[in-house]
Amino acid sequence: MSADSATTSPLPPPPNTSEAASGTSTGTSTGTSPGTSAKGRHLGLALFVIAAAQLMVVLDATITNIALPSIQTDLGVTDANLAWIVNSYALAFGGLLLLGGRAGDLFGRRRMFQVGIAVFTLASLLGGLAPNEALLIGARILQGVGAALAAPSALALITTTFPAGKPRNTAMGVYAAMGGVGATVGLLLGGVLTDVLDWRWVFFVNIPIGLAVLAGTRTLVEAERHRGRLDIPGAITGTGGLIALVYGITRGGEHGWTNALTLTSFATAAVFLLAFLLLQSRTTHPMMPLRLFKDRNRWGSYATMLFIGAGMFATFYFLTLYMQLIQGYSPVRTGFAYLPFSFGMAAAAGISSKLIAKVPPRLLAGPGLLVATAGMLWFATLTPTSSYATHLMPAMFVTGLGLGMSFVPMTLGAVSGVAHEDTGIASALLNTAQQIGGALGLAVLSTVSTSTANAKLPEAASALYRALSTKDFPLMSRAGEAVTHGYTMAFIAAACMFLAGLAVTALAITAGKQEHTESTPPPHIG
Repeated sequence: MSADSATTSPLPPPPNTSEAASGTSTGTSTGTSPGTSAKGRHLGLALFVIAAAQLMVVLDATITNIALPSIQTDLGVTDANLAWIVNSYALAFGGLLLLGGRAGDLFGRRRMFQVGIAVFTLASLLGGLAPNEALLIGARILQGVGAALAAPSALALITTTFPAGKPRNTAMGVYAAMGGVGATVGLLLGGVLTDVLDWRWVFFVNIPIGLAVLAGTRTLVEAERHRGRLDIPGAITGTGGLIALVYGITRGGEHGWTNALTLTSFATAAVFLLAFLLLQSRTTHPMMPLRLFKDRNRWGSYATMLFIGAGMFATFYFLTLYMQLIQGYSPVRTGFAYLPFSFGMAAAAGISSKLIAKVPPRLLAGPGLLVATAGMLWFATLTPTSSYATHLMPAMFVTGLGLGMSFVPMTLGAVSGVAHEDTGIASALLNTAQQIGGALGLAVLSTVSTSTANAKLPEAASALYRALSTKDFPLMSRAGEAVTHGYTMAFIAAACMFLAGLAVTALAITAGKQEHTESTPPPHIG
């Protein structure tokens, strides 16, 4: 899942804070004096702390996907609840991301970074020890809360800790690289840990990383605090409305769309989300300033990323289940099987980063989404006996290539033309859109997959697990065909998500060539 993916951009500190920090960092020593050497080691450790924290947050978005079949078997997770292991993290992370950025402004970014990493590390311990699905989902929610508190402050701490120029540019480059590397490392590491040790180690691995990050936070320079207050009502109504909406979609697919609790969930979501919009329009310090949606290119970028997240989460989720349950891949083989996806995304992102100054965003993102749609439709032709070399591998590369072409123009489109004080929140909204889109999309696509599979064979997924455990090969064949049919229908629905993003790009995004500026956050990759 996203993959993950989950790189964030926080509210930037005031310019004078950054300059002051730069002066403090550089000092007055010159040459190769002991003072300069000590400052170099200080900055090196600070870079490790921020990079490790970013890697941990991004890695967690994909590392859990590889372990899903093992988690389901070990804890007896129902098919309907399996998606919640992914969605609970995405909803908490995306829903509270803006609140976390605001908390860093008010209470200190280094302090909130420390609190967030501590919460994330504790949640990882609880997730690894979880004896049942309810406690595991609860731990995933707590992980999302920790990530939402820590991630917005990480990028801002670069500007206060590293002097302007080469040191800061290097730190920005490493930070951005962790976004792309983290997704790949999560897939590979998740496979190795699940295969060699146990699925619980996909959570335990965060503990030493988190403790090392906490120990090194003394090297980070605190930013100046701002006045204001937290928009707690906005956080409650916004996140609560999204959770109710996702629950209603999931329950509707399992118990029917006229079920009383399903209808109640949708009604609750409508009330909460309407209240959220009203609060944001009236409060003095809104969590999501509605003024950012006045520019068509900006809201177009948000809407496009919402659809991209919806389709991309489904790719990781359903491909992982297909490779392990239908093709019989081990977790480690599944992790390595995703490498073409990462290669395609990295290659396209590198190319689009260079072309964005010469080509309007829609002329990069539009064709990219078309290519991603083609890759998703390729997945929709999978059968239980499809070959990796001729089917899965090229389809992964094509999909990754298309998505990589889309991320950079969407990132720059989200922050282009915003006031300096709004750059961080504008970028954070883009990441929020991807996380929320992924959660909503996975809820919809899981419903599509389950209902179409069950139409071919009642309780198809349960029948497949039963056949695998009892070696009932005739039932295994029938159930495998039904479940694969469900996955392919989900891929078709994901292709429609990408096409919807393409339509928004074509109709809403009219900006010309974009340029990177010092205030532009690193591109969000996956």
